Amino acid sequence: MDTDCATRYPILLIHGTGHRDWKRPGYWGRIPDLLRRHGAAVFFGGQDGWGTVEENAAHLARRVNEVLARTGAEKLHLIAHSKGGLDARYLASSLGYGDRLASLTTVATPHHGSRTMDALQRLPRWVFRLLGVFVNGFYRLMGDKDPDFSSVCSQFTTAWAEEFNRQNPDVPGVLYQSCAGAMSGFRSDVFLWWQNLIIGRVEGENDGLVTARSARWTGFRGVWRGTGGRGLSHLDQIDFRRRPLRGGDGPLDPPQLYVSLVSELRALGL
Repeated sequence: MDTDCATRYPILLIHGTGHRDWKRPGYWGRIPDLLRRHGAAVFFGGQDGWGTVEENAAHLARRVNEVLARTGAEKLHLIAHSKGGLDARYLASSLGYGDRLASLTTVATPHHGSRTMDALQRLPRWVFRLLGVFVNGFYRLMGDKDPDFSSVCSQFTTAWAEEFNRQNPDVPGVLYQSCAGAMSGFRSDVFLWWQNLIIGRVEGENDGLVTARSARWTGFRGVWRGTGGRGLSHLDQIDFRRRPLRGGDGPLDPPQLYVSLVSELRALGL
C-alpha cells in the first residue's frame, strides 16, 4: 500500500439515484478498495436510492456527523456521482454543513437539469404516480425509508435546477470540482444506448443519462471520454464492469480516475 491518496480528511462517497450502498453489488465497483490501497480513509453516504434531495441531504448530515465522530476529523471530502452531487450541495449550502467539508467533487451531476426530463414531465401525472407505486414499493423492500419517485423525477427538470442553484450557491472555503462523462456514440454502452440516442437528439453530448453541459459546475475538470474515442458512460464512471475499458489508445481503468482526483487533494494538503 502506498500513500498517494492518504488525504488529511476522510472521503465520503455519495451514490446517485436508483441504487443504495449495498455491499453486493457495490455501487462504486473497485473504486473504494483501490483508494484504500493508496491510503485513503473511505466511507459511504448510505442515503435512499429514490429519496428527494432534501430527504437524502438530511440523511447525509447524520452520516457526516457519524464519520467525523468516528474518525476525529474536522472535515470530510465529498465525492458524489449523479444526483448524489445535488444531495451534497444541498447539505453544504441549505443545511449549513460547509464548515465541515474540505472539498466537494461531483461526477456527472445534473446541475442544470435535463431538457429530456422537461419533455417527459409533460406526460399525464398519473403516469408518474403509477410508476411511483411500483418503484417506491420495490425500494422500500430494498431499504429506502422514504422513496418518492415522482418528486425525484421533477428534481431533474431545468426549472427546478435553476431555482436550486439560486438557493444553493457554493460555500466559501469549500473546494468545488466537477467532472462530466460522454459516450462517443450509442455503441459505447449496451445498457445505455437508447438513452444516449434520445438525450443526444434532444440535448446533445451525454453519458447516457446526463449531458456534459449539465454536469459542468464550479472547478470544472473537463469531460471524461475514455481512450481511443470509446467514450465513458454514466455506468463506466462508477466501474460498473469491474474491469479496464478497452480503447484504441490502450485500456482505461475507471478507478484510476478517482485515484488521480484524490491524490491531487492530498497534494493540496487536504
